[in-house]
Amino acid sequence: MATPGLAALRVAYPEAEIVAQLPGPLMALLEGGDLVDGLWAVDSRGRGLAALRREAMRIAEAEFELGIVIPESISSALLMRLGRVGHIVGYARDPLRASLLHARVTADPGWGRRRFVSRERFVLHLMRAVGAEASREPPRLQLATTAAEEARLEAVLRPLGTDVDRLRRAPPIVLAPGAGFGDAKCWPAGSFAALADRLAGEGAAVFVVGAPGEEAILEAVSRALRTRPFVLSGTLDLGSLKVLLRYARLLVSNDAGARHIAAAFGVPSVVFFGPTSVAKTPDNLERVQILETEHACRPCYLRRCPIDHRCLRTLTVDRAEAAAHRALALPMATRPGSEAGEGDRA
Repeated sequence: MATPGLAALRVAYPEAEIVAQLPGPLMALLEGGDLVDGLWAVDSRGRGLAALRREAMRIAEAEFELGIVIPESISSALLMRLGRVGHIVGYARDPLRASLLHARVTADPGWGRRRFVSRERFVLHLMRAVGAEASREPPRLQLATTAAEEARLEAVLRPLGTDVDRLRRAPPIVLAPGAGFGDAKCWPAGSFAALADRLAGEGAAVFVVGAPGEEAILEAVSRALRTRPFVLSGTLDLGSLKVLLRYARLLVSNDAGARHIAAAFGVPSVVFFGPTSVAKTPDNLERVQILETEHACRPCYLRRCPIDHRCLRTLTVDRAEAAAHRALALPMATRPGSEAGEGDRA
């Protein structure tokens, strides 16, 4: 969701060397694109002061003139300060963090403490402070894939009797029943299985995917299945997942990372909103069917539901299937990185 801001930065500073630093497992998100010139992994998180010093030393050796701190954490600003970055810009959420910044950007008061603004606009507001204005409105997500990522997906698919070329010729439906945020975001596993069975029964190739750590929910979905879709539990890295979603005809997911990858490639989606609010992510929804319920307890933003998970449990398979059919009726987008088309909101 930071990619519109990175695109604005690239336009504003076409001759600059731009390096993005992010957690190692997420680096594949930006691989293959031209928004940045380098990708550095953040390796110091949770590893103590010695690791922090090593990382800061690497930053200092590069002699960066400008540092833009997108996260609102103290540690991210501290790393740039220890790395002797010439001019550090970021949101000043608390006094300690503010003391680590050279330029303090004020958040829009209308966002509130929970930052009810899309992450795209949150980052773009920060980029404006360094003279980078959005070149497109509304902001569009931008991702790319690489030949190496296609090869990694191919290595996963071959033992299953399929391949990337078949995905190109017959785009699959992808279901992603997990969510790194917590169980509260997840539509029930049995419901995902029932929907997968219905879509597979209509002749579609169906993939059920999960990241490492989501094995339990993938196992629950697998046990409830009557058909035999392709189940990829913890076998895809982000790069190969990008390729799978790039060629997908439809994604059905919780309000989690996969939906943003799909949006970047113009893939129609059905997305379940339970404890979270679509008001916080109102951009890049043109090809998204939003499914949510009207319960007084939502949005709660809790990782575990303390009651009966009514916000998602009461979303029926029939309703999800109808939304899937609306999404499937949308024209295929030109791949990759196409403009999003128009769709219905559920």
